[in-house]
Amino acid sequence: MMVEAGTDPPSRVDLLWIPLGAGAHSVRFNGKAYEALAALRERRARQDIYHSALQVSVPDGRFVIEVTPIPDMHGEMRGVVGEGPVGTRWAGRLRIFRYEIRRWRDGVIPDAGAAIASPVRVTDERDRAHRILDLVPSVPTPVWGRDELRAGEMWNSNSVISWLLDRAGIETDDIQPPPNGRAPGWSSGLVVARRP
Repeated sequence: MMVEAGTDPPSRVDLLWIPLGAGAHSVRFNGKAYEALAALRERRARQDIYHSALQVSVPDGRFVIEVTPIPDMHGEMRGVVGEGPVGTRWAGRLRIFRYEIRRWRDGVIPDAGAAIASPVRVTDERDRAHRILDLVPSVPTPVWGRDELRAGEMWNSNSVISWLLDRAGIETDDIQPPPNGRAPGWSSGLVVARRP
């Protein structure tokens, strides 16, 4: 169950909805093109696309959890705990076609200032906050943008966040992106998290 953000208990997990491509022109353009094609194929109106990230605070520190492209080879400085290929497995041999999963102590989410209707407090339970932090290194790392895990939708940053929340026992049914928005990949994370 979601709780209102605004108070700051010692432990908390906040979800951020960041417009796809905030701060990156090419990502924004590609996202708009993808959404235009998806809307045409599904015969619906276009929607805004969101990327999700988490801010986790526990008594011994504050962490950000996000999936991003790999900017350089110094991942330990950003709390990188996992990597995966983008688009195709063979292209993943090149750094520019790889993504990283961060569990970054005292880290930053560069586009947090662009977040819409955020932060959304998803829990203030210490055990669940610690569980999320413990789970991050075990997130699946299939090809980003593909459905290798046969979950019915591509795997991406939203999949990672929904997987973590569900595996940590946080109720996800009421979590929705901002109005007129969608978070592609969110449902695939839930499908995979709920498998035995």
